[in-house]
Amino acid sequence: MANIHIRRDHQLGLDGARKVAWKWAEHAESEFDMQCAYEEGDDTDVVHFNRTGAKGTLRVAADHFDLDAQLGFLLGAFKDRIESEIVKNLDELLEKKKKPATKSATGSKKK
Repeated sequence: MANIHIRRDHQLGLDGARKVAWKWAEHAESEFDMQCAYEEGDDTDVVHFNRTGAKGTLRVAADHFDLDAQLGFLLGAFKDRIESEIVKNLDELLEKKKKPATKSATGSKKK
């Protein structure tokens, strides 16, 4: 059995992190045929995910994500590829969340 552990620090707060975690879970369900269950807590949430040959948790805190996954024998052969895909997806979601919303320019009026 192969194990994957990924930690990503962030500054989103728990509400912002929840939004990223929900999007991550939706992506895992649609792209990897995962079944995800989301449990909200007072200071930490947990996303449980599984499918044939893989299971794990994504812990969601105000300042970090911790993902632990266990891959069965067959998927274990693809550990590096699976890990890089998870990292890529989580990093993309965090990057999107960091970008500030664009505001309309309020330039000074010319007379």
